Formats: sequence, C-alpha cells, structure tokens
Amino acid sequence: MTLRAGILSDTHLTRPDSRFKRQVRQCFAGCDMIIHAGDITNPSVLEVFQGVEVKAVHGNMCGEPVRRLYPASQVFQLGTFTIGLTHGAGMGMDIENRLFDLFPEADCMIYGHTHHPSIQHYGSVLMINPGSFQATSRFGAPGTYAILEAGDTLEATLHQIPQVP
Repeated sequence: MTLRAGILSDTHLTRPDSRFKRQVRQCFAGCDMIIHAGDITNPSVLEVFQGVEVKAVHGNMCGEPVRRLYPASQVFQLGTFTIGLTHGAGMGMDIENRLFDLFPEADCMIYGHTHHPSIQHYGSVLMINPGSFQATSRFGAPGTYAILEAGDTLEATLHQIPQVP
C-alpha cells in the first residue's frame, strides 16, 4: 500500500482564510498525512487539516503558542521509512549538510525556511524543501508544495499551487 503525504512550509498566515482553505482542499485531496515544515505562525492554520494526521514543527516566525505545540524538529515513520522534519532556521547557508547531523538515520529529510522548492537525492537519502505555500514574489511567483509517496520506495514531486479565486 502506498501512503501519500502532502508537504508544505512557510504559510505565514495569521488565520486560515477562505482562499487558503480552497487551496488546501485542491492541493492535498487524497493525502493520508500532512507535513508542515514550519513558519505556521498561528496554530489555527493547521485546523483546516482535521481528520488527517499532521506532523509539524515550528519555525523562526512562529510565536509562543506554536512553539508550545510543535517541536523544532522531529523524526517519524511514513510506512517503512524514517522521516526527519525541521524548519531549518539557524542552520546557516548549508542547511542540507547540517540535516545529516540532525537526522543521521533518516531515509528522507524535510525542511523549509529558504522558500526555494527542491527535491534532491543524496545517495539513498531523499531531501525535500516544498518551498513556500504562499506566493513570495512581488512578480507573482506562485506558491509551491510537495507530495511524498511512500510505498516500496519514496517518490516526491513538486507542484505549483493552482490559482484559485
């Protein structure tokens, strides 16, 4: 059986508005789990994922309410795979290399912070940055997210958020 996880980061919202809710429904339909790589900024943002297991960490833009609810990093299982999750703030310009120190046994490492979407393979390790779920450019660059599928192998894809009214 293949498990499907939706990955997002850097939502930077004070509350989940109706546009965000429509985007979430469209982007993460059929996901068994949601993984948020930090900068949630308000706990209510994750309430839109009710009924689906959520794994989340706080980021550098999160206040005390989010920091009390979610750790700076965590390790969990997705199927038979070990996933390491952190935001990445404070790890310097070389976040990817520092992740190996933080999650030495992980099959997949997920981080955010940079707002630059990326999927890389480092040997047998899959590294994912879903980018920012919110458009972050004054030039109208759309937000991005990732889908991770865990079956016999781990497969990840990056996606642009569809424009919804």
